[in-house]
Amino acid sequence: MTAGRDRTRRTTGDPTPLPRTFFDRPVLAVAPDLLGRTLVRTTDHGRMELRITEAEAYAGETDPGSHAYRGRTTRNASMFGPPGHAYVYFIYGMWWNLNLVCGPHGHASGVLLRAGEILEGEEQAWKRRPKAGRPAELAKGPARLGTALGIDRSLDGTDLCGPDDGAPLRILAGDDAGAAATIRNGPRTGVGGDGAVHPWRFWIDGDPTVSPYRAHKPRRRRKDAERP
Repeated sequence: MTAGRDRTRRTTGDPTPLPRTFFDRPVLAVAPDLLGRTLVRTTDHGRMELRITEAEAYAGETDPGSHAYRGRTTRNASMFGPPGHAYVYFIYGMWWNLNLVCGPHGHASGVLLRAGEILEGEEQAWKRRPKAGRPAELAKGPARLGTALGIDRSLDGTDLCGPDDGAPLRILAGDDAGAAATIRNGPRTGVGGDGAVHPWRFWIDGDPTVSPYRAHKPRRRRKDAERP
């Protein structure tokens, strides 16, 4: 194992699980309030903890950038509630992204976890992401976060607020980032069209785990795809 990868576990703040009422609020209230909180991922290989440092809000059927914009499907069904559950989806045929469902049951809003700092279980993360250059890059971006934590479709719909300490996913109160750090917001990464105008990406200013912003780049359609 590369030197420096086996670190002492850091404190994660308040270990109290966040109640469902935390998630049963408007998405623009939940997203920035998740910064500094602790995501616990329990696998067959042990416990992992991640301090959330970057998140994006998606406002369901009123948001052109949301998977739920055109209504309910088999893929996005978990987005419609109840709050405090996971919505996991596959992207680009390669990676799994983790979202936390919030707002009233049926509203379909959610928060994409874009980045975080691995506090516990770093060895698991390195095994899944052996090419990461340094610890800050293990979960720097939603695809990297999902890979590092072993997220897959089997976790879609998981209750984040259950009483079981051994549940595969839970959210602890951790540290309220707003009380100790500067929270910034800006356009969502890679979102185009009407959804590009929303400054609904939130991050802890100066944190090395936060992913770089990338504007939306339309994909070129193949010539044969443009034929009637």
